[in-house]
Amino acid sequence: MVQTVFLAGASGAVGQILAPMLVAHGYRVYGTTRHAQRAERLAAQGVVPVVVDVFDPNALNEAIGAAKPYAVIHQLTALPPGLDPARMPAALIENARIRDEGTRNLVAAAVGAGARRIIAQSVAWAYRPGTVPYDETQPLDTEAAAPRSVTVNGVIALERAVLESPMVGTVLRYGRFYGPGTGADVAPGPGSVHVEAAAHAALLALRYADGGVFNVAEEGGDVTSARARDLLAWSDAFRVERVQQ
Repeated sequence: MVQTVFLAGASGAVGQILAPMLVAHGYRVYGTTRHAQRAERLAAQGVVPVVVDVFDPNALNEAIGAAKPYAVIHQLTALPPGLDPARMPAALIENARIRDEGTRNLVAAAVGAGARRIIAQSVAWAYRPGTVPYDETQPLDTEAAAPRSVTVNGVIALERAVLESPMVGTVLRYGRFYGPGTGADVAPGPGSVHVEAAAHAALLALRYADGGVFNVAEEGGDVTSARARDLLAWSDAFRVERVQQ
């Protein structure tokens, strides 16, 4: 039986890579965008486009209810193109709102539709300062001061909503993205992750994870991704073009 996946954020940096990857692996994919003009591109990838705002719970309930997905994947962000410094302060606030209110809306709609799994994008730089490299058992920085607290509190809210849901909840703590659509052609520093390897981690989590938290970042930075390598067979060297050759 073909499994249905509801991909929130299908036109974002990770989503636009993950959507066709899921289709290629035999999933029926419903992919969201807030912009109607992007629906045609999703359809061309073999995705059922859904134009919906995560802050509209009634519309979201209707959309996920119609899809009846086996799993929901949350790759929503509000980051500006090229991480425009002039727009980042406002974007970080909107991003935190997506992680808090938006995630709660997604979880509620997914549970209502009978979904069994949820996978969500988090970040790998919200740990409380301590001995590095950080693994997934170490605490998040709950005492962070502003403006860092905006991001950290959003992350905490997202992870709590996902991990405490009645579904099998998996959180992917990504390093800083680089690659197509991210505004960075090369790794911005140690512990980054190529966006194609990040998308592949979501596919692997869908197929193999029993829930929980996974760091997803290249080694040499402040976190270790040994858990993702060991349990998901994830590699930071993954690139889409290698599969296509």
